[in-house]
This record gives sequence, structure tokens and C-alpha cells, in this order.
Amino acid sequence: MRLSRLLFVTLRDDPADAEVRSHALMARAGFLQKLGAGIYVYGPLLWRVLRRIENIIREEHDQAGCHEMLMPAMQPKELWMESGRWDRYVNEGILFDLQDRKGSDLCLGPTHEEVVTNFVRKQVQSWKQLPVTLYQIQTKFRDEIRPRFGLMRGREFIMKDAYSFDTSAEAMAESYARMREVYCNIFTRCGLRFTPVEADSGAIGGSGSEEFMVDADTGEDAIAVCRATGYAANLEKAVSRISAPAEPQSEVAMHKEPTPAAKSCEDLLKLFPDLPLTRMLKTVLYHVDLEDGSAQVVAVMCRGDRELNEVKLLNHLGALNISLASEDEVKTATDAEVGFAGPIGLQDSVRILADSSIEGVRGFLCGGNETDTHYLDVYFGRDLPQPETADFGTVQAGDQVADGDGEIEITRGIEVGHIFQLGTKYSEAMHCNFADEQQKTQAIWMGCYGIGVSRVAASAIEQNHDDHGMMWPLPIAPYAVHLVQMKAGNEEQDALAQEIHDTLEGEGIEVLWDERPKVSPGAKFKDADLVGIPLRIVVGRDAAERGVEWSLRTGGGERENLTADEALVRVRTMVKESGR
Repeated sequence: MRLSRLLFVTLRDDPADAEVRSHALMARAGFLQKLGAGIYVYGPLLWRVLRRIENIIREEHDQAGCHEMLMPAMQPKELWMESGRWDRYVNEGILFDLQDRKGSDLCLGPTHEEVVTNFVRKQVQSWKQLPVTLYQIQTKFRDEIRPRFGLMRGREFIMKDAYSFDTSAEAMAESYARMREVYCNIFTRCGLRFTPVEADSGAIGGSGSEEFMVDADTGEDAIAVCRATGYAANLEKAVSRISAPAEPQSEVAMHKEPTPAAKSCEDLLKLFPDLPLTRMLKTVLYHVDLEDGSAQVVAVMCRGDRELNEVKLLNHLGALNISLASEDEVKTATDAEVGFAGPIGLQDSVRILADSSIEGVRGFLCGGNETDTHYLDVYFGRDLPQPETADFGTVQAGDQVADGDGEIEITRGIEVGHIFQLGTKYSEAMHCNFADEQQKTQAIWMGCYGIGVSRVAASAIEQNHDDHGMMWPLPIAPYAVHLVQMKAGNEEQDALAQEIHDTLEGEGIEVLWDERPKVSPGAKFKDADLVGIPLRIVVGRDAAERGVEWSLRTGGGERENLTADEALVRVRTMVKESGR
């Protein structure tokens, strides 16, 4: 491809709204153009990247025996009501829902569990038709509250989603394991450094799931990892063992303490400098919307040195949505100003829970449900019963692995894939059944497997860039070779560049040939660094002797003088080794 024939315009400066390097560099290089908040036009160069990623995905899925299909982006509300997910997605505010001219309710699909389950229930009758795994590459829609990070969190994005259908839990687990291997192959072939981590199933549901995280300091997802044991989980799912709380020197009676304007643990430390945070129990009040349409206020206790995990709390309650209680709700529940909530004396309508971090805490400080007042030297069992207790906490760096010897550290990553064991959640709700060998009706066991295709492209840049631009992994680069001709119109350079271009293209190796006649060599090199094609051949003053300059975009600027034939051999070798 001659660059002069490509609509190629670069920007000098980063866009004002670019918060991460992938967004900034792709916008500057013309790979994408913002049309609206979280909505982008994919330029020709980015589209080539996405097609290469899609081809790797197709090859690995097809080799694993999956079958590609295509489902509509627009979906009727009735299917979502069958699965019971309509209200949750509407309450979370992420569903693009609309009505047609007849008043029928529709949505733009953020995912396709309902549609594919409906498809299969109309096709499958017998166990002889199973197992089967179907997949598609399709545009998805999510009405993100705050679209950001370019392709990382958009409102319209490209996704691969696959669905497995099996006759038993064991068969579902086998399909899940096979797809996990497919995912590892895909991300390895894309040239990414990644970590599979335990994950929360969220609104998708199911009994177990894993996320595939691309390791990146700019990732918006925090990951708990232990290098010693290999444990890895995102913070929504991670569990740990924490250090035992400090013991009081002696046991004394519970009593009230004046705590004027002390509404946080930091404020209380100033009043009680000798009392460790491990013996300060904070009580957080939440407004909870339940699936039956009712709402309640829930109080959750945890140690002062720990933080609550609202995803764990949401799952424990089986709620549609949770949020911090309003000021009026707090005052009604506690008869006090905000900041003085505690477990003693709450209104009877308030459900009390506790994070497992409170276990073993003795002689603690807690809110007094009275403005400017706290209780001190409180004991569970003596002064109040221990509330319903479960793991509602967020793992912190330095915690111990829950079931082994090893210390957790917190890193960051970009989620590019998520796989789920759905079980019979959708098949039971939507009556997707099969007749077993005894002709008994059984619910089909399902799995679900997603890859953010456009996210893979962005995450590749987050892992591979420098101050000058992108550095694409060879397997997914828009072109394999960037052929830079120093002086267009020079007879020797024209002939040699044409020969290199035609030879490689004839062998199926894509070349971007920069032969722009009115662009200086410095500008061409600057554009080449920005675009980030991995292999570079420069045709210049040694063209008459068939000499060229060879370099790698990732090579730190080191250049070698080779013959054109030697450069061609290197290209062929590297392209073959990359699996491109």
C-alpha cells in the first residue's frame, strides 16, 4: 500500500480528553476519530488491526470446534424479562432501551445470552445434538455513565462472544476448560502479556468466572496477585487472610465517649491516639434495591483499617443495586447526624451485617447513634450479638493468601476477556431443555465467553509504546513492514522500493510504502515512529548498490546497513516466527 494513496493525517498534539496513551496515540495517528462521547470512527489502519485480531480469534475458535454465527444487535424486551435481567440492567443505567413505532420495547444488546438461548431452545431437542459452542463477532452497546480511555470504555464497541451448551455440569466444565485454553492461545498469539484472574460474575451470573487481564500500569482494574503461590483475582472477587487485631490490655465496661465533630477514623485517631484502627469499627449505611421491588437500609460493619467491597455486598444480598444511604436515611436510622452510626440502637428496620474483619476484635470503638458520641470498650457477645458476618472486604497489599503461604500485592491490568460457567441460570429461566438418553427433560448447561476486540487493540498499545508513538506486536500490526523511501522520483530508489514492495506483497506480507514526494525524511521517520509498524526498511542513498537500512520499531533506534536481499530474508523469518 502506497502511503500517498491512503487518507493519512496526523496530529501534532494529544487530544484534550485523552487520559491514556492508547487513546492519545491512536487519535494522533488517525487510527480513530471521536464522533461523540464513547463513540469512535475506526480509520483504515485501526480497522486492519481489528481484522487481524478477529482472524486470530476465528482461527482459534474454529480449531476448537466452535461455530460462527451472527445475532441481531437489537433485541426485544420480552427475552430479557424471561431471564429476569431487564430490571437490573435498567437500574444500573447501562442499557440502551427504546420503543419502536408500535410501542414495543427493545434494547441495543450489551450481550447476547438471551438471544442465543432462544435460538438454541428452538433448535435442540435431544442430547444427541449436544455439545455445541456458538460464537459471533458483533458490535455491543453500553450506556456508560462516564465513557473514558478511548476504546477502553466506550458506549459502542466490538466484542466476540461465545456460548457453550452441554448436557451436564461436568461437560460444561470441560467446555469451560477448553475455552480457557483457546483464550490463552489467542492472547499469546496477539503478543500480549496477560494474567488470568478469578472474577465476579456480575450481572451475567453463573457459578464461576475468570477475567483475562493485560498487565499494564495504566489499567483501570486492580488485581490481587501472589507471586509465590500464583494466586490472582480482581479486587471484586479476591479473598485473603488479614493480621489479627490488637488485644486490649484489660476488659472494662462499655461506655460512651464524647467525640465532637469526629466523623471519620482519622478524626477519632486524634482523640484516641493510643487506640489502633484495628479496634475502631466503622458502620456504613447503604440503600439497597431488592429484586422484589422493595428497598431497605442495611448497616455494614468493618474494621477501621479495612474497606468494604460493594460488589461482594451486592452479591450477598442478591440485590439489584446498592448505594450509600442518603443523609435523611442515615438520620432516620440512627437519630443522629451523619458520621456517628453504630450497631447499638439502630432502628429495628435496619438489617445489620459485618465484614469478617471484625471477627476477634475485642474492646472496640463504634458509633453511638447519637451526634458527637461513640461507644468505647464494646464486646461482641457481652454488649451486643455479633451480626451476620461474611467476607465483604477489599483485599489490601500485604494481606496473606487465604489458603496458603504468600503475600498479596496489588497490580493493575486491562480486562480483555471474561469467561463464565453459567450453569442452568438462563436455560431454566427460558426453558431451554433437551431430552436425555432416558427421554427425561433436562435443562441445558451453559457457558459464556467474551473478548473485547477493540480493547485488545488498545491494550496492546498500553503495553507497547514509547515517547514517540505506538509499537505494535507483529501478529496484529496493521502492516508487517514500513518501507520508507527517502526521495521519491529518484530512479534507483523508485526501482528498489518498488521491487521490495512487490516481492513482499506477492508473498502475502503486507507493506506500507511511504513514497510521499513532498514530505521530508525527518517527517517520514516521525510518522513511522508514531504509527509503530514493527519492521522498517529504509531505501536511500545506497539504493544503486541495493543497500538498505534495517531497524525494528522496538529496537531502541538501532539501525543496520543490509542488502535488500538480506532485509527480505529477515522479514520472512520474523513474520514466520510471529505466526502472522
